[in-house]
Amino acid sequence: MAITDILSAKDIESALSSCQADDSFNYKSFFSTVGLSSKTPDQIKKVFGILDQDKSGFIEEEELQLFLKNFSSSARVLTSAETKAFLAAGDTDGDGKIGVEALTWLFLVS
Repeated sequence: MAITDILSAKDIESALSSCQADDSFNYKSFFSTVGLSSKTPDQIKKVFGILDQDKSGFIEEEELQLFLKNFSSSARVLTSAETKAFLAAGDTDGDGKIGVEALTWLFLVS
């Protein structure tokens, strides 16, 4: 499954263009622009499956750093500060990773 099966290419392009510069990624505005905040829990689980590159059932820091690349291979890597802020927002239990429930919550409250 491709991310474009769930999100529109136009929304993805718009969201990526808003965070091209280092340290310009804001997960709330990105989720809203790309349309993740309006998806159903089932659609969010499908997106989670794409983001969870190693299929561990969690999104770890290394996977978060490559978050934008899941939307376009030409997108940039998140900076260390962006990655840590994103992880802090979604890591509800302090284990250094984000599960599907926490990611769903992040998408929907954005």
